[in-house]
Amino acid sequence: MNPVFSDLPVTVFETMSRLAREHRAINLGQGFPDDPGPEDVREVAADALRNGYNQYPPMMGLPSLREAIAAHYGRHQGLDLDPETEVMVTSGATEALAGAIFALIEPGDEVVLFEPMYDAYLPLVRRAGGVPRFVTLKPAHFGIDDEALSAAFSEKTRLVILNNPLNPSATAFAEADLTRLAGYCRRFDAVALCDEVWEHVIFDGARHRPLMTLPGMRERTIKIGSAGKIFSLTGWKVGLVMAPPPLMRVLSRAHQFLTFTTPPNLQEAVAFGLAKDESYFADMRAGLARSRNRLASGLSDLGFTVLPSAATYFLNIDLGAGADDVAFCEALVREHGVAAIPVSAFYESGSVKNLVRFCFAKTDETLDTALARLPRCTQAA
Repeated sequence: MNPVFSDLPVTVFETMSRLAREHRAINLGQGFPDDPGPEDVREVAADALRNGYNQYPPMMGLPSLREAIAAHYGRHQGLDLDPETEVMVTSGATEALAGAIFALIEPGDEVVLFEPMYDAYLPLVRRAGGVPRFVTLKPAHFGIDDEALSAAFSEKTRLVILNNPLNPSATAFAEADLTRLAGYCRRFDAVALCDEVWEHVIFDGARHRPLMTLPGMRERTIKIGSAGKIFSLTGWKVGLVMAPPPLMRVLSRAHQFLTFTTPPNLQEAVAFGLAKDESYFADMRAGLARSRNRLASGLSDLGFTVLPSAATYFLNIDLGAGADDVAFCEALVREHGVAAIPVSAFYESGSVKNLVRFCFAKTDETLDTALARLPRCTQAA
């Protein structure tokens, strides 16, 4: 067996989900909404399944969806994309990430990773033979500084993986951070793999700025989006990939031998959804922001230090210096019936141990019930 996977320990995500089931806890750890997703989008998927074409769709994605992707990102982010040569559909964003990593690096190539990070990045990089170089981001702002980039980049740097907005920190990188990173990508001729699945889940009037739009980055950036995140349909696993033609050609070959294609009824529904007017996206953000504020206010009232949440489904509490976030989360689920995630799990070094992540993409009733259980926990802490 390959040791990259056979030697992986049980993740904290699996552990916390198991404990949540065992203790019948309210699960604010796993990042999925209680809401079933937009009814009209689901109806289009159901109709396409019943009455549409259910054989292999084109490997690159249905033409209608690829055209919808190009139009959507032109309208929302000012990108000028050719749906024929610069757009591809995958079976989820994680497949897109895996295909890109396998397609673009060879054994010995260095890959710059920003921690905290999505837990799939590191095993995929190692399985492809890449050598990880970490940039460790620290609370509360999780900004990118020049000294850390200088230490991570080298002549062997082939790929940079950026998650923006960033899970689990719930932050969106500032313009200065993106400009600084773009400069290093250009200087070292590195390709940027941008995991931007949270691009529409961004709050307080902010707008997402893709790294691809910065000077000199159009020809060296792969942008990945997620219909599951855009429409709160996380089980659909429809990834949206954008890249310049020379990169897309090799990405498509990796995709061909991973999943080859994605269910056509879901593609039809996503094409319909991406054409929705701005009011849908504004209402989606407003609803999630209300839930964020409800949980943040309740946690603050209970004495927790709540960090700002600018994007994603998550917010974090700071337990203070010397805390053990894993022990805190285990006590929380076992003794108080609320599951959360220790943020140290997103750091390879485990260097940040004082933050705990909660998911607020839940109903008011779920959030209020969780908050009602927390006073006992704060007294115990």
